[in-house]
Amino acid sequence: MKTIYFDNNATTKMAPEVLEEIEPFFCELYGNPSSMHTFGGQIGHKIRHAREQVAELLGCEPSEIIFTGGGTESDNAAIKGTLAAVPDKRKVITTRVEHPAVLAVCRDLENHGYTVVEIGVDKYGRLDLAELEEQIDDDTAIVTIMYANNETGVIFPIERIAELVTSRDVVFHTDAVQVVSKIPLNLSRCSIDLLSLSGHKLHGPKGVGALYVRKGTRLSPYMLGGHQEGGRRAGTENVPGIIGLGKACELAAENIEEENRKVKHLRDKLESAILKKCPDCRLNGDRDNRLPNTSNISFEYIEGEAILLLLDRQGICASSGSACTSGSLEPSHVLRAMGVPFTAAHGSIRFSLSRYNTEEEVDYTIEKMPQIVNRLRELSPFVAK
Repeated sequence: MKTIYFDNNATTKMAPEVLEEIEPFFCELYGNPSSMHTFGGQIGHKIRHAREQVAELLGCEPSEIIFTGGGTESDNAAIKGTLAAVPDKRKVITTRVEHPAVLAVCRDLENHGYTVVEIGVDKYGRLDLAELEEQIDDDTAIVTIMYANNETGVIFPIERIAELVTSRDVVFHTDAVQVVSKIPLNLSRCSIDLLSLSGHKLHGPKGVGALYVRKGTRLSPYMLGGHQEGGRRAGTENVPGIIGLGKACELAAENIEEENRKVKHLRDKLESAILKKCPDCRLNGDRDNRLPNTSNISFEYIEGEAILLLLDRQGICASSGSACTSGSLEPSHVLRAMGVPFTAAHGSIRFSLSRYNTEEEVDYTIEKMPQIVNRLRELSPFVAK
């Protein structure tokens, strides 16, 4: 059975061009880029090129890029590194709908004496900017707010938020893991201090990411040891991962128009048909202001896990939310923050598409979804017979 993959916010297929680019660095070009000899030095040159490729996509300087082990490490490094650099400030501001890579860090900080404020959202997942502005004070060390939500795709007005935060002399960090490659960025023209990204979310390898650090931003090293990354992140470089991330960023720059045209068309076609053909379902989030690939739909009175199981039997991969929280039986913290009713939150499904999806795959899923929903509704004790 052919696999139809609509779970690209969890991870993406590695682009064939990326695989081709990194293969030599597993066996043939295995030198340590920190070595003095020519064999290792040529690897260092490749890493410098990858840094330029990432910077080109983000619209920043190569010197402002730190390579990390992924989005989670980048988030941890941004938050903890900032707090270490300004030890006299003890307040952190975030939102109720962040990815666990940020929320778990912030909630752990509360156990160490920090004050953490989580800003709320409305029923469309839009941030309460008035509450944010009110909460920023002289004790605030960092504000960390995701660029776009991984479950609903809702995009926050990050450039406006960054300007607000930095004008108060507070460091601003954004988890942009879901945004990089989907919408254009130019960090040289906005006030973002720190930005996290992950390779496997943009058709690159797993286990590699990057942290953008605006020149002049105070940040203590999160990883100590060697001199790698200009002393900002110790540890022998993940050479294939870094080179793969660079290539993935180059491809993302070339395909960003397709992301916003073809992928959005497929997403809209899938979403519209499901909402039309399946009774008692609702779209979660801001219909207009979201990522071009993401659709989060709730189906009343049936379990999301049951829908996913039956989709899987048809070869269709989707999710009920963040892959990092899929082991929990609790409804999504994002949907709860938005006030989605309990009966709908438990029946939530996220479809997230990529440039590798096709019209035929969308048509097949449109055919199967009503059958699956109707079958589960017939079995549900909460649906009037």
